Amino acid sequence: MEQAVGLDTMQIRTLGCSGGIGGELRTTCFQVDDDILIDAGTGLGNLSLEEMKAIRHIFLTHSHLDHLAGIPLMVDSIFGDITEPVVVHAAPPTLRALREHIFNWVIWPDFSVLPTAGRPVIRFEEMHPGESVELGGRRIEMIEVNHVVPGVAYCIQKGGRTFAFSGDTTTNDTLWPVLNRQARLDALVVECAFADEDEELAGKAFHYCPRTLIADLAKLEHATRVFITHLKPGAEDRILAQLRRRLPQLDFRRLAGGQLIQL
Repeated sequence: MEQAVGLDTMQIRTLGCSGGIGGELRTTCFQVDDDILIDAGTGLGNLSLEEMKAIRHIFLTHSHLDHLAGIPLMVDSIFGDITEPVVVHAAPPTLRALREHIFNWVIWPDFSVLPTAGRPVIRFEEMHPGESVELGGRRIEMIEVNHVVPGVAYCIQKGGRTFAFSGDTTTNDTLWPVLNRQARLDALVVECAFADEDEELAGKAFHYCPRTLIADLAKLEHATRVFITHLKPGAEDRILAQLRRRLPQLDFRRLAGGQLIQL
């Protein structure tokens, strides 16, 4: 897929946005322009080999499989064509989980030392909440959120435009103040995994349901486009209907695979 991205514009391509798999459903993965991924779930498999070769940086929100399952398969698929390491940016607990439970020579070879330790095809880069990385005119800031494992959100700025992705989270007071400090917020992708009747389960899993998401959105001072992601398969229409019923003045938009957000 050819990407026509200008110097001051930003394009977010939805490769996967479901809370599960089945049919055409793919788990979380967003492509920013042509060289950055935010999370790397099964949606990463929607990239062609040529598109995978263009990926230079992956920013992970947390260590759950539905957000990183594509990484080991991607680096294996393009192993012979990687001339410089793909950099995986994540908080220390997430990188530790990758090293201990994925790239451990049992589940998968350790590509951080292959083909050699001095010339690996993947490199892990620690990042902490509050820190930011500058890449080709884009500023990516990590923000702490509230998940069952250590989780983060990301706020991305380019050409005066701002995009944010909540990652997996539930009620929190860490994401919203950071977003409110931005001069503008052009698009917010936020999770809402469970319907209201499953609120108890959502609480145990540290995910939003419509009631808790609406309560947190009241903390946001920007008017913006709100895209809903990570809906559980089979519950998508019910969750969207509950959100719209609770806050009819906000145009909630359900993300779909292949959808582009142009900024």
